[in-house]
Amino acid sequence: MKYPEFYDSVASIALTDPLAKVLGAFENGEYEISYIEVVKAAGHSCPTVAGAYLMTEAALKTLYPEQRAVRGTIKVEFAEDLEEGVAGVIGNVISQITGATDKSGFKGLGGNFARHSLMHFNADIQSSARFTRVDNGKSVDVIYNPSSVPADPQMMSCMQSDIEKFAELWQDRVKRIFQKSDSVIKVIEL
Repeated sequence: MKYPEFYDSVASIALTDPLAKVLGAFENGEYEISYIEVVKAAGHSCPTVAGAYLMTEAALKTLYPEQRAVRGTIKVEFAEDLEEGVAGVIGNVISQITGATDKSGFKGLGGNFARHSLMHFNADIQSSARFTRVDNGKSVDVIYNPSSVPADPQMMSCMQSDIEKFAELWQDRVKRIFQKSDSVIKVIEL
C-alpha cells in the first residue's frame, strides 16, 4: 500500500475503551488510532479530514491531560446541521476516534457502554465543535481554521490536465495543515 509519507509522521491518538476491554478486543482496552486509519475509513485525506483529526486530538489532550482519553464517554456538539457543508464528514471522523454517535450508534451492553446520543448537531455553540467529558462535565470548544494554509494556486488548473500533480498539491496542503496545527487549531476551555 503506497500513500504520502507524511501520514506516518502524524501522531496517533491514544485511547482507552472500556467496552474493548470487556469484550477482549485490546488488552486493558488500550489502543491508538492513527491518521492512516482515519484516512482509510474516510476513503480520502483532505483538509476537512485532517481538521477533524486535529480538533479531536487537541480536545482530548486538553480534556485528559495526564491520561488516555476514554472512548465512548465523550459528548460532541456541532453548530451546523448534520447535512450542512462538511459537518457529516467531520462528525464521522470524530465518531471514529471518540465513539460518539447520534441516535444510530451502539445502544450498550448490560446498561453500560452506550455510544448513541453522544453526538449532536444544531447546537447553540460558536465553535467548530464542543467536546465534553460525560464523567465530570468538563468541556472545550475547538475552532479549526485552515485559511492560513492556502492551496497551491496551480492546483485547480492541474485537476483538468495533470491529476497526479493535482493529488500531490492536494496532499501537500494537508501536510502543511498538520505542520501548522498550532496556528489552525484553537482550544478554549469552558
